[in-house]
Amino acid sequence: MLQPGDIAPDFTATTTTGATISLHDYQARNNVVLYFYPKDDTPGCTTEACEFRDAKPGYDESGAVVLGVSTDDQASHQAFTDRYGLNFPLIVDSDGEICDLYGVPRHGSAASRVTFLIDTSGVIRRVWEQVRPQGHAADVLREMKSLGHS
Repeated sequence: MLQPGDIAPDFTATTTTGATISLHDYQARNNVVLYFYPKDDTPGCTTEACEFRDAKPGYDESGAVVLGVSTDDQASHQAFTDRYGLNFPLIVDSDGEICDLYGVPRHGSAASRVTFLIDTSGVIRRVWEQVRPQGHAADVLREMKSLGHS
């Protein structure tokens, strides 16, 4: 798994809406919270996504974007986003390519719960492994601010 100090690998993928984005679309102007999660619409993943949704104003103020990644397909991401009013993109990684780039373990086809904080120069500043969903979004935001990423 990639560690703090490593350069975050670029990727191009489809989002919730069917748009194609790349990590480099955000670099040089935004810090990126790239969080991997196992499956849309499950209790822990819903808690984590809703906490990132609710914390979005703080991330916006700090110049950060949140991107969620799972191996679910676009239709699943869209339904999950609609059901919970998610206000950030979910990235489709059905083939596990992004998981592999970052070294995120998978259990079957599902990604482990891991979060990367990437600064504007593309350097990974912090990695959270074996994330507990409740309170995680607030922890990431606090860490980002403590690193001077605001």
